[in-house]
Amino acid sequence: MAETSDSMTFETMRGRLIGLAYRMLGSMADAEDAVQDTFVKWQDADRARIANPEAYLTTVCTNRCLDYLKAAHRKRVDYVGPWIPEPLQIEAGADPETDMERAQSLTTAFLLLLERLTPKERAAYLLREVFGKSYGEVSEILGLREASCRQLVSRAGRFVRSQSARATPTPEQQDIFLRAFLSAIETGSPDELADVLAASVQLRTDSGGKAAAISRVIEGQEVVNFITRAISRLWDREQIVELQINGMRGLAQLDDGKVVTAMTLGFTDEGKVDQIYIVRNPDKLERLAMPTRHDPSNGALWQ
Repeated sequence: MAETSDSMTFETMRGRLIGLAYRMLGSMADAEDAVQDTFVKWQDADRARIANPEAYLTTVCTNRCLDYLKAAHRKRVDYVGPWIPEPLQIEAGADPETDMERAQSLTTAFLLLLERLTPKERAAYLLREVFGKSYGEVSEILGLREASCRQLVSRAGRFVRSQSARATPTPEQQDIFLRAFLSAIETGSPDELADVLAASVQLRTDSGGKAAAISRVIEGQEVVNFITRAISRLWDREQIVELQINGMRGLAQLDDGKVVTAMTLGFTDEGKVDQIYIVRNPDKLERLAMPTRHDPSNGALWQ
């Protein structure tokens, strides 16, 4: 009975651990590995000495993610072209605008913003601001003094607020861009598209060297030219579907029913698109056809 109860305790926490690990690592595959490592350690632990299983599991998972981030930093040096987090198809609820506000911490733009924080800043910020842990809990999880954790969260918070990556576009603003984008690739005309792009717009493509892609970030007018001249030739309108990707509406290109390209967006506070993220690395698209449930009340992710 005790073993069954311990398994139930872990399963109750699994979604929250996956949600934390995915936000930390930007990869569902790595997140699942980190959570599996956490499960193994949980099985081997002396549960009689664990007063708070939730705190214990969160601590083990967080520190396993920090280990993964050290290894990931070395891997990124050799990564071919820009790196973009693995896209997830997040099930939409009844209220798209509310869903978007609740899923801000899953958007591609926000996950990439986290990449610019130190690993411990990232962990402290997520634990405090996304998962609602007290500073005392964050201190215990990271093994740091509470004052140090406050500094980490404060520094990370100032950086996040200074960026536009947490801008929340309305459903109408998302719809306007998607219509303009599809019109541009159908007609080759840049006029409607140019009106919805920020002057500083950037486009990056992640293929990991495993598919045809631009190996550098392009900006401004070059983005418009690329969409109207290159994407309009390469994307078959009949093979494009709209998906809810990382809490925001995006597009996927299919080939014989298989996702070969996914596009997500970043918006300015004024509702214009300033970031276009295109993922073509097949390793990152394998699970996009499988919807992921997000529980906004606790950040959990379930597939």
